Amino acid sequence: MYKNLAAVLAAACFFTPAFSQTAKAPKPQEPLKVAFVYVTPISEAGWVHQHEQGRLAVEAAFAGKVKTTYVENVPEGPDSERVIRDLARQGNKLIFTPSFGYMEPTLKVAKEFPDVKFESITGYKTAPNVAVANARYYEGRYLAGIAAGRMTKTNVAGYVAGFPIPEVLQGINAFTLGMRSVNPKAQVKIVWLDTWFDPPRERDAAMTLLNQGADVLAFHSASTAVMAAAQERGKMAVAYHSDMRKVAPDAQIVAVTHHWGDYYVSRVQAVLDGKWKPDNFWGGVKQAMVRAGDFGPKVPQAVRDEVLARQGDIAKGKLKPFTGPIADNEGKQVLPAGKAMTDEQILSMNFLVSGVQGKIAK
Repeated sequence: MYKNLAAVLAAACFFTPAFSQTAKAPKPQEPLKVAFVYVTPISEAGWVHQHEQGRLAVEAAFAGKVKTTYVENVPEGPDSERVIRDLARQGNKLIFTPSFGYMEPTLKVAKEFPDVKFESITGYKTAPNVAVANARYYEGRYLAGIAAGRMTKTNVAGYVAGFPIPEVLQGINAFTLGMRSVNPKAQVKIVWLDTWFDPPRERDAAMTLLNQGADVLAFHSASTAVMAAAQERGKMAVAYHSDMRKVAPDAQIVAVTHHWGDYYVSRVQAVLDGKWKPDNFWGGVKQAMVRAGDFGPKVPQAVRDEVLARQGDIAKGKLKPFTGPIADNEGKQVLPAGKAMTDEQILSMNFLVSGVQGKIAK
């Protein structure tokens, strides 16, 4: 009897039930929480619209693995610091802050939350848990300048500009160089806003430039107000950030659009894979982050073909918008003939090229 009992007990030691009511099922992995901070309200076009498309691309790529959230219309400064900190406290492990004025608040909050990763979009300062990324917007600006130079009848373009930071100066200068590459008589007039988003002021600036003889407008601000002004006055304009033909179906000659989805998806994937690093990324036409296209009905096929051909040259590295000779608008040589600007020179740009009427706002 005891022999048989011993055999039963020994056999039991090697038996593992297929299911036990008392065994705990493995805990499902929590989705990665990812947050976005937007400097303006979400609208149908513009800077924030493009980043919202990037967020939606993340949701589509990682269904069930990632949970995203956003806060819109957050002013740069103390408000943004508070919002970024709140998002970190809420358990978000990756936070995107796409506005230049969010850079310092992002760095400050990042020190308090070393286990959270931050992406400072358009910033330039990194930290162990802060990456930076930006796009070579100036490449698209140069291409838009070619279209504007071909289309203008007055040889005057207007440029509504946000702040006098290098990124904006790059855009003004590249646009002017693009215009003058096909139309040496072209001039570009500037109105400074000292804000990224103020539709009434953007409209007023556009009207001022149109009253000064501009028949094509470009802008570096976050709304569609400049496009609407051009449409109202029967003039032309270059859309920025997004295709804006819905607002200006007749006025739009071309759009310089920005595409963040691939970058955002890659950065989320890096976090999920445990491979995220505080990189410094600067992509352009070659990386499909910047694109000129979405031509309006007024643009002849020959002009479209020319712009797209030059876009192909930029993608291949055959065309670099900031190649000498380049002089500033005070007559000083900036770059000799045949020499291309380095990235360091482009990133620290602090002058306006010949052909720009105006000064850098103080």
